[in-house]
Formats: sequence, C-alpha cells, structure tokens
Amino acid sequence: MGTTTASVWVETAAPGEVEVLGHAARTFTVHGHHYALVVVRDLDPGTARTYEVHLDGGRVWPLEGTGTPASRIRTRATTAVVADPSRQRIVFGSCRYPPTDDEELEREYGRDALDAYAERLLARVRDAVDDAAAAAELPDALCLLGDQIYADEPTPRTQEWIRARRGADTGPGLEIADYTEYAHLYAESWTDPELRWLFSTVPTSMIFDDHDVRDDWNTSLAWREEMARQPWWPRRIRAALASYWVYQHVGNLDPDTLAADELYKSVTAADGDAWPLLEAYAARADAAVGQPEGVRWSYRWDLGRTRLLMVDSRCGRVLNASERLMINDETFTWIEQQAVEDPEHVDHLLIGSSIPWLMPPAAAQVQAMNERSAAAGSRLAEKLRQAVDLEHWPAFRASFDRLARLVERVGASSSAPQTVCVLSGDVHHSYAARARFATPTRSRIYQLTCSPVRNGVPWFMEYVFDAGWMRPVVGLVRRVGRWWGVPEEPVAWDPIGGPWFGNAVATLEIHGRAARVRFERSGRDGTLDPVVELPLT
Repeated sequence: MGTTTASVWVETAAPGEVEVLGHAARTFTVHGHHYALVVVRDLDPGTARTYEVHLDGGRVWPLEGTGTPASRIRTRATTAVVADPSRQRIVFGSCRYPPTDDEELEREYGRDALDAYAERLLARVRDAVDDAAAAAELPDALCLLGDQIYADEPTPRTQEWIRARRGADTGPGLEIADYTEYAHLYAESWTDPELRWLFSTVPTSMIFDDHDVRDDWNTSLAWREEMARQPWWPRRIRAALASYWVYQHVGNLDPDTLAADELYKSVTAADGDAWPLLEAYAARADAAVGQPEGVRWSYRWDLGRTRLLMVDSRCGRVLNASERLMINDETFTWIEQQAVEDPEHVDHLLIGSSIPWLMPPAAAQVQAMNERSAAAGSRLAEKLRQAVDLEHWPAFRASFDRLARLVERVGASSSAPQTVCVLSGDVHHSYAARARFATPTRSRIYQLTCSPVRNGVPWFMEYVFDAGWMRPVVGLVRRVGRWWGVPEEPVAWDPIGGPWFGNAVATLEIHGRAARVRFERSGRDGTLDPVVELPLT
C-alpha cells in the first residue's frame, strides 16, 4: 500500500472481472487457476477503508459465516495529513510449516506463531471501540522472509494427494513436481481463516528461501550440477519460480513498477493460459544463476521514513568455479543505489534477507573456512556445505564484505539513518546482534533474526547455536580460521539478545528516529508470550 494506492491480490474459482472499491481487473489464467491483482487508486492518505471483493458483480469476499471483521485498506500517511507520519509497526518472521492432520507432527512443530498473532490482532480489531481504534491496531507491514511453503517436505495430507494424483514412484517422488502441485501447496498453506484475514488487511511483502523450491537451493555449483542430472528438475524449477512470481512476487511490486513490467503486461493480456510465458521467464531466471546479470527479484518499499530493501539471496547467486557471490553484480549495484537514494528522507534502513548476514561468530568462521576449502576443490568440504547448510552470507565472503562496506558507508554518511537493520530468518532460532566497525558510524547497526514461525530444530542444535556465541569458542575458532587463511572480518558483532528457540514472530516498532524490537513466542495455550523487547536507539 502507498499513500493513495493499494494492490489487492486474489485467486478466484472462475475467470471473470474482479472489482474492489470501484476499481477492476480481469483475471489471468495459469494451468486452470485464475488470478487478479486489482490496483485501487485515488485513496486519501492516512486513512482506512473497509472493502469487499466482487467477481462479475457478485460478492466473494469477505466469506460468509467466518465471523472475521471486515478487511481494510489503510493508506500511509503524509506530513500533510498528520504531524508524525513516521510511526511504523513492522512484523517479520520466516519458516512456516502449515497445519497438518498428523498428531505427531503437530506436537513436534507446535503452535503457529503467525496464526497466534493473527488471532490476537483479529480480537483487538473486533473489540475496538470505533473504526479509528481498529485501524490503529493494524501493523504497517508484514514481512515474510522465506520458506512460506515447503515444496520438498509436503504434509502427510499433501503426500496422500500426490499419491492419488500421479503416484510417488517416479520423478521427484513425494516432493512437489509441477505448477498444479505448487498451487495446491499455496492453498494448503494460506487458507487458514485467520491468516486469510491477516493477508487481506495488512500489506505483506515476501521473498523466497530454499524450501520454497528445494532444500539447499543454489548452495553451490556442485548442487546445481547434481540437480541438472535429474530428468524431473527442469519442470520443477520452472514451476517453482513461475508459482513464486504469481503467488508472491507480483504482490511485492508497487503499481508503477507493475505497470511497466513487461511480463506482467504479457500475462494479463494473454488470450488463454499464460503458462508458456511464465515457464519461459522462469527458465531464463534459473539459467541466469551464475551470471553477472540476471533476473532481479529484489525490490524496495518506502514506509514513510522507513525504507525496506528486500534482497533475493537465492536466485541471484553467482556459483562459478572461480567465484561465489550471494548476489550478482547487477543486482548488488541496484541495492547499493537504493540504499543511498534520498538519504534525507530515510530515518531507518531495513535490509530483508532470508538468510542472516551476521551469524553466531563461531558459525560464521566455520562457513568461511568451508568456502575456502570447497573453492580449493575439497569434495569433503562440498559435502559438508550441503549436509549442514554452510551457505549463509559468511560462506560467500566477497558478498559478506561488500554488504559490510555498504552498511558502513550508509551508517557513516553525514545523512545517516538512525538505524540500519538486517532482518532475516532461516536458521530456526531467533536472536539480535549489534554490529561495530573500526570507524564509528552515526547509525546503529543490527542483525535481527526471527525464525521459525512454525517449525522445529533438533535438540542438540540448541547447544550448537548457544556455543556459537561463547567467547572462548569464538576465540578458538577464529584462531583456527586465521591459520586456515580466512581474513579478519571488516565488521565485529555482539549479541544483545538470544538465542531463543520456539515458534516466534518479531515486531519492529518505530516512532520518529526511535526504534524497538519485540520478540514473542507461541505458548502452549495458543497465545503469544513475550520474550524480550530491546531498544535499538
């Protein structure tokens, strides 16, 4: 949502014209599924309006009998509307395994923290004394930082559906195989009533991580070569990227960017099924991995005086034998440009990356050592890289350093924002760390990691993650790293909270140049229990 516009994404049971608040869009079709993105314009800044969705004149949203409050569009304020438009509430997290019918899995994974958040928000909106009070309860953005779906680990219910549909003896077995199965997966993950209401009311930004496609996606050139030998892989990766474009990416784009997007124009103008267009685009995007230029999935949101740069750290990698980069040069240059544009209008810079930039320091050293060994041709190092997920920012050291230089440059400038925060997930535990550079910065710089929304971690990994922050362990591993040839990092960092384990969501509260972050975990009774609230300024 902007100050005068909002985009409403829908999937419909039949083709037709979708209308929201007097603005309409025709559906487009992909493999028999129908979608529309309705851009609502000419809204008043700083206001909230309830809305309905109509298909060919008949109301299809809100659903009858759900008992949820009306969905709302709340536009961002400008200084002409309110004295302080810089108050923001941004909720974030990652790694959400959907509800299942399996009692053992339900006990293992526990209560969905995002669902618990949606239920609490829904109750507060329902109990608000008037519309203004209801609108004040709503966060300004929900940032989902990867693993919105698990294409490689379907629920038992979906596995049974796959067996009935095509069997499990060929192709990827019980993993997702094609676009139809991806659409099924999104429906399973997103049709919880409270979650649908949350998505219909709170502006939601998303980025993929590996499980949206497959575990260890684009970990290394060896991984890609292994997958290329699988006859079913081209169909799988094209379905993964095409469905991501439909279900997640187009909703991330602002109306002006969307209107200029050549693929979007072609898809919405297609006469019949748009799958061939999306398949060709997905094939190009996958083929571009490893190239200095490629398809850019990264994007920017400006939320008042808070800027969010959501970074693709999976499909824009360079994985050549002589070079490993987290992000190709073209996209990284774009990120650097966006980070410094109009600095006088930015009080807080948020960089969303599905995988953390600043890991537990001992883990970061291990990943950097592994990268050096794998680059030298060690097969054991490559096996370890995939087996224990040694593929975060420290395992792409050139990119780690480039991001550090960017953050330092932004934080030390004369018009530096008050904070620079890297928001991440992936690692199935939560923590907060503060970064320091040799030259003091004007900005305070943080790594804020919240994961999982709903998933688990082996019990022994809790001890491993704890040990990764312990000074004696860090000192020992760093000495080994220097002997290994790993250069000293251009940034130092220390924990200010965590690690914490369990299903969680985090909320960044911003008021002017002040900011705080709050972590909450889902409790046994289904509510969210506070973990900690940390000042960031």
